[in-house]
Order: sequence, then C-alpha cells, then structure tokens
Amino acid sequence: MNLLSAFQNTIKKQNLFSPKDKLLLAVSGGVDSVVLCELCKQAGYDFVIAHCNFKLRDKESERDAAFVQSLAEKYGTSFFVKDFETEAYATENKISIQEAARELRYGWFAELVNSQLSIVNSETAETPIHHSPLTIHLLTAHHADDNAETVAMNFFRGTGLHGLTGIPVKTGFVRRPLLEFSKEDLLAFAKEHHLDFVEDSSNQSSKYTRNYFRNEIIPAISKVYPQVKENLQDNINRFKEIEKLYQFSVGELKKKLCKQKGEEIHIPFRELMKYSSKALIFEIISHYGFAEKQVEEVVKLGTSDSGKYIESPLHTYRIIKHRHWFIISPVRSTISENIIINEGIRNLEFGIGRLCIEVAPNSQSQIPNSSFMASLDLKEISFPLLLRKWKTEDYFYPLGMKKKKKLSRFLIDQKLSKSDKEQVWVIESDLRIIWVVGHRIDERCKVTEKTEMVLRLEVTIRN
Repeated sequence: MNLLSAFQNTIKKQNLFSPKDKLLLAVSGGVDSVVLCELCKQAGYDFVIAHCNFKLRDKESERDAAFVQSLAEKYGTSFFVKDFETEAYATENKISIQEAARELRYGWFAELVNSQLSIVNSETAETPIHHSPLTIHLLTAHHADDNAETVAMNFFRGTGLHGLTGIPVKTGFVRRPLLEFSKEDLLAFAKEHHLDFVEDSSNQSSKYTRNYFRNEIIPAISKVYPQVKENLQDNINRFKEIEKLYQFSVGELKKKLCKQKGEEIHIPFRELMKYSSKALIFEIISHYGFAEKQVEEVVKLGTSDSGKYIESPLHTYRIIKHRHWFIISPVRSTISENIIINEGIRNLEFGIGRLCIEVAPNSQSQIPNSSFMASLDLKEISFPLLLRKWKTEDYFYPLGMKKKKKLSRFLIDQKLSKSDKEQVWVIESDLRIIWVVGHRIDERCKVTEKTEMVLRLEVTIRN
C-alpha cells in the first residue's frame, strides 16, 4: 500500500476528520510537514498553512518563513505567519526554550483555529441552503520516530502508564495523521514526488533533549537492538491497550468508592486504603487538581484527627478527614456575607438557598417539623434582622439549655465536617443569635404558651 492510501486509511480508521472539514496545517518547511501538505493536496482536503518563526536561527529562520510562504503559493492556499520573541518569553516565564516555543505556537494555533472557524461558519450561514457548522482541525506532522523518542524521554524522565502510550493521535482540535509512518517513509515519499524542503541546522545539535535522544541515545541502542524503533512502537500500541483496561478498572473502583453528595465527594478511607494502591489514590485526587507528590500526604491524612485537611496546589479543593471519611470539597470563600432583613420582607435569596418569613398568631400547628424551619416568639425579636455566616467568636443559648455555648463547640458536638461548617448561617436580632440555620434556635426566643405572635422562618436549600 502506498503512503497516500495508508494516510487516507489512517484518517478514516482513527476518525480524525471528514472530507468537508477545513484543515490548518502547521508547517515548518522540513520534510515532515512538506509531505503532510502534499498528502493533503493529493487526498483533496481543503487546507490553509500556518508557520511559526521563533527567531532563534537568524537568517535561517527568515529563509524557512519565505520557503513556507512559497509552499502556500504553490498550493494556492492562505498563509499565516507569526513572529515570536521566544528567548525573551522563556526568560520572562523561567522556562526552557522548547517549553516556550510549545506554549507560544499552540496558543497562536488555538487563536487561528477559532478565528478561521468564525469566518467559515459566518460564510456558510449566509448561503441560501442551510449547512451545519464546519469544523477546523490543526494538523501537525509528528511521525513514528517522534513518538518513539517521546516514549524513551518519558521513560527515563519518570512517568506513569499514560506517558508510555506516546503522542496521542488527537487532542482537542489537534490531529496527527502521520504518527503511524516512519521518517524513512516520509523521506521516500518526498524523493518519489520530487518535493523540496528545508533543513533545520539546529536538528544536528544534541544540546536539546529531544535531539540528544534522536542523535545519540536511540542510535546507540540500535547497535544492540537494531529494531529499537519498531519495538518502541509495538510497546506504545501494547501500553495503549493496557491503559484502556486500566482506565476501565479504575473507573469501576471510583464508582464503588466515591459517593457524590452535592458538590462534595465522600470516600470511606479505610476501604480506599485496603487496596494499598497509591496509583488508585492519585487517579481519584488528580481529577480535582491534586499533584502526584500529595499522594503521601493523603495516606498520612488517614491517620490524622477529624478536621485535618490538605489543599490542592491552586487552592481550589480540599481533602478533609472527617471521622471515617475523606471528603473532597471545593474551597469556598471565607468572606462573611451580611444580609439585612427589614420588617415586611417575606422572601430573599442567600448563599445556600431561599429564606421565607411569615408572622402569624400562635397555634400548635406551627410546631416546626424540619430543622430548616423555625418558630420564634415575635416579642423577643427586634428588626432589622441580620443573616450572615457564623464566626468563631459567636455564642448562643441552644434550645433546652440555660447557659450560653460557643457556636464552634456546638458545631463540633453536631459532628459537622469542615466543609459543612463553612456552610452554616445564623440569624441575628439586636446582636443576639436567634437561629443557627438548620440546627437550633435560641432558648430565649422559643415559643411558649404566653406567646401571642410567632415569627416563622423556613429555608429551602438550593440544589
């Protein structure tokens, strides 16, 4: 099978894109991307060309940009070029040149894809016949040799199973249709079709990690194992199949262990620890932004007291130890909200739901049947009321008690988790807490036989 037929079969088999989709080709001017252009042309795909000038090789960088522009003219398609101050960007962000180039090019590619998508869809919307919106994909010329180098680099750098599955054939808007083909395949196609291309002189230097593996490590290994590239590709395919089984098994275990409760995930930590698998812990916590190095912290958290917790690096989630559970909870703002309730207000929205207020004559039928309902003696209450988050210095007289109690102690006695405590609100009258919402009213405001008018409060929790 020739390369063109194999190329078309790969696109169909992998469902990379359809003939009607518009393609944005990332073209450096090297043999790989030049072959990609020719294959797309021969296959009849609609494409435009984009080139990044990283300004790292002086006149050679300008030569490459001019060559790619001439390539776009040859194929009669649009040409986009972007100049980057790569070294300055790398210095400013304290990253390597390779990382800087990657961030810059993919950021620009994303902008290009979005801009082209807007243009194409606006054009199709103006046609008299309705067409469904088109899709634009970015195609890169990564090939099998790139894949082998990536897996080798990942292995020696240190990686999990996913790092051994190589470069994905598609990620978001990016498609890599040449991954099944070797560098030799591409060079043979270029020679057969008399394709001109440019050589990047920096590829001969081994100062960059990838070039070192390409020029030094893999050739050295091939002296012992001549089929090293083919073996690496076989391993990649094998690890991809293994990862499918791994992800299925992990998914089943997560269903068994992780219980969704509102915005929180509750996990019985003793059950989790029975698996003795740090990999399983990481698969659970990584979804919430926790780093691999925090797995050990989670293990230690299991032996800690209730209320202890660790936070994700971006402080968006916490893992809280609460009795026999790990609770993964979003970090909420600790800034107090203060809502004034004037006399006559009947309904209002606040942090956890909706508060309904009613004044009515005293009757036995008004005894609350829910912790989110409260009946209070109106004569003991002065407006305006204040609805707010609780504070550590708060205290009140819990119903049934003659002595005041610190609210923090009361909440501990209620066995609330840290995240549940963060959602506790109180209603205050004349600097006195009259209701800890959802928990207990104040003894001094309870309804008695002498009560004439009752203030009825009811909270409906927002889902």
